[in-house]
Amino acid sequence: MSWLRGTPSRSADLPEIAARPDARIAPMPKPSATARARKIKLILFDVDGVLTDGKIWIFPAPSGGQPSGVQQSLLEKSARHGGEGGFGLHSASLIEAKGFHAHDGTAISLARLAGIKTGIITKRISETVALRARDLKIDHVYQGIQDKATVFAQILEKDEITAAEAAFVGDDVIDLPAMRKCGLAIAVKNARPEVKAEAHWTTSHAGGDGAARDAVEYILKAQGKWKQAVEEYISERS
Repeated sequence: MSWLRGTPSRSADLPEIAARPDARIAPMPKPSATARARKIKLILFDVDGVLTDGKIWIFPAPSGGQPSGVQQSLLEKSARHGGEGGFGLHSASLIEAKGFHAHDGTAISLARLAGIKTGIITKRISETVALRARDLKIDHVYQGIQDKATVFAQILEKDEITAAEAAFVGDDVIDLPAMRKCGLAIAVKNARPEVKAEAHWTTSHAGGDGAARDAVEYILKAQGKWKQAVEEYISERS
């Protein structure tokens, strides 16, 4: 048995092995933005600064006109936030207007043709947004929302999908709670630095100038659905 005394034990080597830098377990690589995009079944957008350039136009309402049913409902919803600020007008004598890009409207249609749902979650309450959402047949429309993460979770439950299957496109810090929970966080070109720092991908166009189109195109191309969606879109209009 004397030959055993000169043989170092296996346990004696363990501290030395553990101390080697190359012995550490490497962290699992994070999925790329493209890999995340392949899983997406739902794209959610902020409105001001994402679907618009962020400018809000306020005009006097035509005199003598009565607010429509939709406008009256939104006015009442805005009034519930009276004094808080930033939720929109609660006056029948003023109209809030926004500008939307036609390329983004096409993007919503292309997403629908590819089987991907769309939605908006925005803090401000505006009849203009309600009209645009109805025109584009957007699946989920939530206005007057300050806690976007909670509504994000509600939409996931309603659609019976996971967070990894949803994307959120934002531009300002109010969007971060939802962006942190989704599978693919997208910042628009004109997003604030804090938002870009946490996004998985950034669009090449600014909000209101085709950013939503960039986001939809990126996701559909990652899923191999882009060309088919475009062909279906063209054939529908031929």
